[in-house]
Amino acid sequence: MIEVRLHGRGGQGAVTSAELMALAAISTGKYAQAFPSFGPERRGAPVMAFLRVSDTPIKTREKIYNPNLVVVLDPSLLAIMNIEAGIAEDGTVVVNTQMLPEEVKEKFNLRSKVATVDATTIAREILKVPITNTTMLGSLVRVSGAVPLESLEEPIIARFGPALGEKNFSACKRAYGETRLMQ
Repeated sequence: MIEVRLHGRGGQGAVTSAELMALAAISTGKYAQAFPSFGPERRGAPVMAFLRVSDTPIKTREKIYNPNLVVVLDPSLLAIMNIEAGIAEDGTVVVNTQMLPEEVKEKFNLRSKVATVDATTIAREILKVPITNTTMLGSLVRVSGAVPLESLEEPIIARFGPALGEKNFSACKRAYGETRLMQ
């Protein structure tokens, strides 16, 4: 089972990302859960979303305490919270940043493996807005291998409609290709 914690800010789409990935997993015959963790936060406040993907039925319904992957939609969160809290010993942090993985690891003193992608630039160029949720899905798929990249196309188009959905899936594919993994 792959367990993922997504960090973002209210309005950036972390919850939507988890839901879309769960739908893609289910469409490929896997089992999945996606759920948010937030209270009365307002737009811009830090939020978390959680995702489980498994080849077998998922019996647990609790919060994810030891994720294999942590996805950071907003890189400013690295400076204000411990995004590695509880991460599995062999876990990976996937960050939306222009920095190289090694730079992120050193600057924020991370112990985990790190992958990076400049999702904000990709989103601005393709979607014309700096909303990175679907873009970061490409990076998540590249790092996790949880589902085939193509399995995200249908849920993304269903969520955003044909025109905007195609653009979002295009951003997702580009991020998949541009994700930098630690050497």
